[in-house]
Amino acid sequence: MNRLHLVRTTGIALIALVVMSNVPYIRLIQTFEYDDILREPVDYVLAEFQAGGAALILTWFLFGLAALLLIPASLLLHRVVDRPDTPYLEAATAMGALSGLLQAVGLMRWVFVVPILAQLQTNPATDDATRAAVAVAYQVVHQYGGVVIGEQLGQLLLVGWTLGLGAAMLRSPLFKPWLAWFGLLTAPLLLLGQSELLATVIPAVPVIESTPIGFILWEVWLLLVGVALVRVPQRRLAQETPNFTRSAV
Repeated sequence: MNRLHLVRTTGIALIALVVMSNVPYIRLIQTFEYDDILREPVDYVLAEFQAGGAALILTWFLFGLAALLLIPASLLLHRVVDRPDTPYLEAATAMGALSGLLQAVGLMRWVFVVPILAQLQTNPATDDATRAAVAVAYQVVHQYGGVVIGEQLGQLLLVGWTLGLGAAMLRSPLFKPWLAWFGLLTAPLLLLGQSELLATVIPAVPVIESTPIGFILWEVWLLLVGVALVRVPQRRLAQETPNFTRSAV
């Protein structure tokens, strides 16, 4: 794969990541009241999930698969922006790939765990004791699989990747500085949004609901990076050639 092909393939991968993540996400908003429904009582959540049937489960499955696209995207971006003066990029790339994996694991609870709980909870033959046990199981799975793995660890690693990638972009002639700063400035919003997760176990923690805004801006940034790479002019590739000494061609 030559340099131009690599750069443009990476751009296409980033655009695909944003599009394929938002299609199931928008569908979940339309059909499952996501993510406001997560603040509703367990009985209501599981009843609505059961009513969604196989179509809802498949939507969650696609959402989880879309998160995995962050793995090849981060690896491709590493090859695009890696330089001798960005030794931190390897650690950042590992964070990006692991973030995609953890977010996918967290989302897949809706595919392989929640359906079983929803079936039990909505079955007329289920007794009250079992329903109470199901409610506890749902809360534990949601807190561990969703809050701990998918949101807390997944998002913290995503912030690390964004910071490392943004810093490397500032050194690359492929990107204008404002685009790198755009990505870097989304990181504080995502970090402040972690307060909402801590508040689930420490109610006294002040909640700053900045995650939705942070993620919207982060996805816009990733889309812009993808477009910039797809449309990269030949002269910028020529500008980086003297400094590009690693085996990324």
